[in-house]
Amino acid sequence: MTKTIAVLPGDGIGPEIMAEAVKVLDTLRTSFGLPVHLEEALVGGAAIDATGQPLPADTLALAKRADAVLLAAVGGPKWESLDISIRPEKGLLGLRSELGLFANLRPATVYPELIDASTLKPEVVEGLDILIVRELTGDIYFGHPRGVRTLENGERMGINSMVYSETEIKRIAHVAFQAASQRQQRLCSVDKANVLETTELWREVVTKVSKDYPKVTLNHMYVDNAAMQLVRYPKQFDVMVTTNLFGDILSDLASMLTGSIGMLPSASLDAQNKGMYEPIHGSAPDIAGQNVANPLATILSVAMMLRYTLQRSDLATLVEEAVHQVLRDGLRTKDIQGKGNYTVVGTREMGDAVVKVLREKR
Repeated sequence: MTKTIAVLPGDGIGPEIMAEAVKVLDTLRTSFGLPVHLEEALVGGAAIDATGQPLPADTLALAKRADAVLLAAVGGPKWESLDISIRPEKGLLGLRSELGLFANLRPATVYPELIDASTLKPEVVEGLDILIVRELTGDIYFGHPRGVRTLENGERMGINSMVYSETEIKRIAHVAFQAASQRQQRLCSVDKANVLETTELWREVVTKVSKDYPKVTLNHMYVDNAAMQLVRYPKQFDVMVTTNLFGDILSDLASMLTGSIGMLPSASLDAQNKGMYEPIHGSAPDIAGQNVANPLATILSVAMMLRYTLQRSDLATLVEEAVHQVLRDGLRTKDIQGKGNYTVVGTREMGDAVVKVLREKR
């Protein structure tokens, strides 16, 4: 049965990197028989310019009926003066909420070919392979009350609420434990239970869920210490599970251990493994249109889509191996240039190189 993929290029470098991911999907369709149909729609700033809304009704309808969503990036300074309720990022948050995408999987892997691109010492990051499981539809991003209020004395006060229910914590904990069960059977739950009651509940519930996974070793860590440990000795971690806010920060921190945020994909899944797949980097408007953006995180997001939603681990592995091969061949975009004598290529050229390797694997 043909699967529908909603393709949302978004803003900034989004259309450029999405074009390379679409090349990969087209190659998988024509050369490997992958039964997919791609439909493109507007989201973020591009949607605001065209419709006045960051998540038009047509885009949301497509995302809901599609089997998976592939998103590039949203946002940019062009729209920062708008009211926060209609900024591009609201399109992204709206998709996560409306599609029930509560589990965000963010791998941070150091490719041997990119060790010299990391700012940390090679012995610190060599062999690094972490999976951060971030709860995605709760916490301070969605909690109420929220907003900016004016007090009786005329002073303004900003309010955001960190809110989690037991059910929300349980379901993300199960995802994390299941992931750890398939890896090294080690899970670190990150919270701030010493000062935040919300995460005190988080720790209590995660501990209860751990009883269902006796083979997985669970430990707890405060978020400030976890940030320090990620830089000091990141290889102590296998799977990390944490809240929406903490996961947002820690996964970006972990990305820099790998040498470039331009290498890291992500998957956001619902309870049935329908997902939205996107690179974790932003729209980088300062380099948009220059053919210098790194498309590999978006291409690797395609691999995650193949593995988790389309149930084609064989093709996912082919895509990942193609990315490894172009790196072994010495091709680099500017952000992963490193210190070696590599061939620096543009966005389109990097995508073409991945496609060429894939075709050779037929």
